[in-house]
Parts: sequence; C-alpha cells; structure tokens
Amino acid sequence: MSIEIERKFLVVGDDWKNHVSGQFQLKQGYLQSAPERTVRIRTSNKEGFITIKGKTEGITRTEYEYPIPFSEALSLLALCENTPIEKVRYLVSHGSLTWEVDVFEGLNSGLVLAEVELQHENQEIDLPDWIGEEVSRDSRYYNSALSAHPFSTWKGTHRQTTK
Repeated sequence: MSIEIERKFLVVGDDWKNHVSGQFQLKQGYLQSAPERTVRIRTSNKEGFITIKGKTEGITRTEYEYPIPFSEALSLLALCENTPIEKVRYLVSHGSLTWEVDVFEGLNSGLVLAEVELQHENQEIDLPDWIGEEVSRDSRYYNSALSAHPFSTWKGTHRQTTK
C-alpha cells in the first residue's frame, strides 16, 4: 500500500515554464468516483495505468497504481463515467521538490494547477513565485470532480487562467 500526501495550488503567471524538466500528455477517466474511493484509468504517452485511491483525510489518502496494457487502458477509458480529463503535465523543480504543473485541455481548458507530493502532512515547502491560492481541500479541483463538472461550466466562482 502506498500513501499519497499532496498539496494542490492554482498557478499564476507563466514563470514556471522557465524551469520545466519534462512533460507528458495525460488522459484519464474514472470508473468510479465516490468520496470513499476512486478508480482511475490513465494513459500517459503510450502507457496505461489503473489507480485506486481511498478517501482523502486532510491531504492524505491511500493509493494503489498498476501498469496495464495501453490497448486495455484505451478500452477502459471508453467505459468511464463522464468525460475523461485531458492535460499536459510539466515537471518543474523548485528547491528540493519536483512540482507537477497540469495545464488542462478540452472542457477544463484555462485551468492550471500545481501539485507537490510530500513525505508528511506538516512538511514545510518553499512556494515558488508562480504559486497562487491553495486548493488542496477544495473538492472542485479533484480530477474526478473536474471530469463530472468541468471548469468551463463553473458559474459564480472566480475563473483562473495563466494569463
């Protein structure tokens, strides 16, 4: 069993682009997206994965991830609830940590989020200048929620873009 401890932030500006060390295209959908658990199918370039995540407690949850054949991942994406998420993930180093900056496409276009995985919930981190509001505990920004309620459909809330 793995434990995922993650903080998530809105991104402001484009300065992070000067520090990108890698990138890859992601497409992911959810076979189940209940608060108690999510079952995700993801493709990353030409690889496939199935991931099961437990209920989030604070910023921590259990996570099990396994590689699956790419062709099976594509077939399983067709069975997923709602619309799959499409995004480009950029790896950005800052201090001793690697941040994952997700630039969403499709129905979530305009949304840019940064995530950082931690060793423990109280780990101190040096926030880069391009980090905005923390949304770690805002369930609207969970990928499973963005699949069901895309960013482009949000009304009455602040809209964020990188510009």
